[in-house]
Amino acid sequence: MTRLPTDSAISLELVALTKRYSDDGVAVDAINLRVPAGSYCCLLGPSGCGKSSTLRMIAGHETVTEGDILLGNRNITNLPAAARGTAMMFQSYALFPHLSALDNVAFSLKMRGVSANERRQRAKALLERVAMGHLAQRRPGELSGGQQQRVALARALIMEPRVLLLDEPLSALDPFLRTQMRAELRRWQQELGLTFIHVTHSQEEAMALADQMVVMNHGRIEQAGSPREVYNQPATAFVATFIGGHNLLEDAHGPVAVRIDRMALHGDAAAAGDRPRVAGRICDIEYQGTHVLVGVQTSPSQRLTVSLPEADTTIAHLSLHQPIWASWDAAQAHRLPALPA
Repeated sequence: MTRLPTDSAISLELVALTKRYSDDGVAVDAINLRVPAGSYCCLLGPSGCGKSSTLRMIAGHETVTEGDILLGNRNITNLPAAARGTAMMFQSYALFPHLSALDNVAFSLKMRGVSANERRQRAKALLERVAMGHLAQRRPGELSGGQQQRVALARALIMEPRVLLLDEPLSALDPFLRTQMRAELRRWQQELGLTFIHVTHSQEEAMALADQMVVMNHGRIEQAGSPREVYNQPATAFVATFIGGHNLLEDAHGPVAVRIDRMALHGDAAAAGDRPRVAGRICDIEYQGTHVLVGVQTSPSQRLTVSLPEADTTIAHLSLHQPIWASWDAAQAHRLPALPA
C-alpha cells in the first residue's frame, strides 16, 4: 500500500470543545485534546460519555456549541463537512446496495463532477490498495462483513482526507473477524500515514490499536495517554475500573489501584507476611486458558478479581465459598485521587 504524501498527516486540536443539547444538557463539556499528525487515536468510554458527539463535531455532522476544531493551521469549526479535509467511516458502512463496490467507491467523485473515466480509475486503484480489486463488480450483499469494510475504507480514502474518522467500525463483526480487521486497520493507518480517530466502547480494541487512548466520562476527558500509561497508571478511579485489570482498594492514605495480576491468594493471613491484605470468600472461578480469574467477595459492596497463571499450583486448592486472603505488594499499588464524598 502506498503511503500518502507527508502533508496529508496533519495534527488535530480540540479547544474547549462543547456540545449542548436542549433536552439532554451537556454532551461534551469543554474538552481539550491534541491528536498528533499521523497517529491512531481512540476515543473510549461508556454509552453517553460524549465520544460519538465529539467525533460527529469533528466530521461536521454536529454543530459546535462552543470551542474550536483546528486541523493544522485551519480552523474548521464552522466549515461544511465536505470542506474540512476529514472523512467518516460509519459503523454500518452505509454502502449503496444497488451499486457495485467500484461504483460505491467512485460515488463521491461522481457527485463532484469528476469524469467517469477518472473516477473509475481512482476507485479501481483504491480497491487494489485494500486488496478488493478482484471483487470490484460485486454488490455489497455479495460481500462479507470484512470485505464491505474494505470497500467503505476505500470510499472514505478517495476524497484524500487528512483525518479519517471511524465510528465503531468493528462492532458489527464476529469476534474472529474483528481481531483480523483490527490488525488490518492498524496496518492501513501506518502505511497510509494518516491521522485516524476511532470511537469504540471496547477497551481491548483501543489498547490494540491506539497510539493515544482518550477515556471519556460524562462529557469530559478523564485521561489521555498511551495504552501502557492509561493501563498501568490510571488517573482516576473511573479509568481504573472502566479500562479493567485493576482492583480498587483503600489503604491508610486513601484509594489505590492494584493490577489483578499483581495480587496473590492465601489460605490464612499469616501466609501473606507483611503485605497489605484483605479477607473474603471466593465467589467465582473462571478458566481463561492462559490464566484463571478468581472472584473474591470482601464485603457486600466490594468484589475483587485476582488473575493467576494457569500453572499456579494454588488454583488446585481453590473452591467456591472458600475463605481466602488476597494480598498485594504495596510498591505495586498505584495511588489515585481521593474519591468524591
